[in-house]
Amino acid sequence: MPQARERTAPTNCSGYYHCVSRCVRRDWLCGYDKVNDKNYGYRRQWVEDRLLALAEAYSVSIYAYAVMSNHLHVVEKVDAVAAQDWSHEEVARRWCLVFPGSDDPGAQQARIANIAAALERVAIYRDRMRSLSWFMRSLAEPVARQANREDDCTGRFWEGRFKAQALADERALLAAMVYTDLNPIRAKSGRYWTRRNSWRSDARHVVPIEARLLAGIPAIQSFV
Repeated sequence: MPQARERTAPTNCSGYYHCVSRCVRRDWLCGYDKVNDKNYGYRRQWVEDRLLALAEAYSVSIYAYAVMSNHLHVVEKVDAVAAQDWSHEEVARRWCLVFPGSDDPGAQQARIANIAAALERVAIYRDRMRSLSWFMRSLAEPVARQANREDDCTGRFWEGRFKAQALADERALLAAMVYTDLNPIRAKSGRYWTRRNSWRSDARHVVPIEARLLAGIPAIQSFV
């Protein structure tokens, strides 16, 4: 039976998680659709670009990820303590990185200043920027909108909720990272698999998963 998200990932608590989001219908996140003879491999870049952007804003570090044909794995750490030390301006700036509202730099700066001056809004946004649910929501929604626009359809692209498993210790974390990194091989999708994608990481951090864990280095670090 599904558990309330608050039990799996309590608000304002640090922790490591293995999250999985699945597509609905016959939607393709990436890979080759034999029925329609179309390769959706380019959509993997959508997810990777979004992960990198969110890692710059949220108090979340990505340890591993894998973009499969119809689902997504993300192993991540939520650092609630780091977000507590952000200034009001920093909270506002990070929020506007994810939800810019305007392309005009002047309007963006004014919005950041207005948010920073509203203490109640700062408290709400601070909690959201260290929330596992908000992170996954910020990852899923833009990808879904872009895929639906491309497929010329409306409605759900992802299942109603993502699955999240709390990782209690280093052994569980390493197991989740290994599972995620080897998932494409297990699914026999090796022809879409490159060395860079095999580590599911930014090129600056392409090191074996064992070394990443022992050194305490995430695959993609949030800048906190």
